[in-house]
Amino acid sequence: MDTRREFLKKSAVIAGGFSMVGLGLSALTGCSNKKPLFKISLAEWSLHRSLYGKSRELTSEEWSRLLANDPSSLLQGNVKHLDFAKIARRNFGLDAVEYVNTFFFDRATDTRFLKKMKTVADGEGVRSLLIMCDREGALGDPNEADRIEAVENHYKWINAAKYLGCHSIRVNAQSEGEYDEQMKLAADGLRRLAEYGAKNDVNIIIENHGGLSSNGKWLAGVIEMVDHPRCGTLPDFGNFYIGTWGNKENEWYDRYLGVEELMPYAKAVSAKSHSFNADGTEKETDYKKMMKIVLDAGYRGYVGIEYEGSELSEMDGIMATKKLLVKIRDKLTDYYSW
Repeated sequence: MDTRREFLKKSAVIAGGFSMVGLGLSALTGCSNKKPLFKISLAEWSLHRSLYGKSRELTSEEWSRLLANDPSSLLQGNVKHLDFAKIARRNFGLDAVEYVNTFFFDRATDTRFLKKMKTVADGEGVRSLLIMCDREGALGDPNEADRIEAVENHYKWINAAKYLGCHSIRVNAQSEGEYDEQMKLAADGLRRLAEYGAKNDVNIIIENHGGLSSNGKWLAGVIEMVDHPRCGTLPDFGNFYIGTWGNKENEWYDRYLGVEELMPYAKAVSAKSHSFNADGTEKETDYKKMMKIVLDAGYRGYVGIEYEGSELSEMDGIMATKKLLVKIRDKLTDYYSW
């Protein structure tokens, strides 16, 4: 197991990428001439309010119906999906982005549209890292036919990711049943998907995203059971709400323990943020402690900003998260090396 974990650590670092492009924002990049310990990317979900606009006021049933039948009608905000890479570069000086599939849900096979996305990103010098994929079925569905259908529903996103130059798609390990049974079912679906991903040089990465997937020990066990170099994790700093499980209600998993358990398999990292103290620290997560866990695992790839708060505007929240990450990076630079 130790050998496999070392292999996964190395593959995670490779997946994150190392190239450095000047940010042009000296106040935010720090003054050190040393190679940055990690780079910073932007997750598109950070702008979900600006992208969806008033459609966020719909009932969940109506929203789901429109996503299935007319997904473009949900994009009622003042920010357009095709401008995402431009915003990442021009507003925040970032050179990498992480897309969300529901913002172009009916365009996965539309090569003309994907070409526009790629042209914008390339024109801004922005790297497309991954696509976060939701609403395509449960990869651990107890019904084998439905599980296979969910796997195949993700194929088009792997193809889209390959076209855009992404290293991964992020999926969910959703299942039903007892602890061990869910592990086996999720591993089966993920293994099938990883095999297709391998044919296209695209990784399948799983985020702690509710239910048992927010149990770090469980999700790490799933990855071990899948046992495929193309299958890894995307540890998220904040998604450790398990919900009702066993005799417990509103159960939360320790976020620091969870990230530590998932980091040996990480091919990307999500810096979730909600609100900030007056000194710029995040109220719910000790970023210095969390980033030490990330770096201690040997990870040197991109860390993605995913702002979900409401106290600040999305633009201000993204910038606050970036400032915090840069500050932590500068402080830790002398304690870590490549």
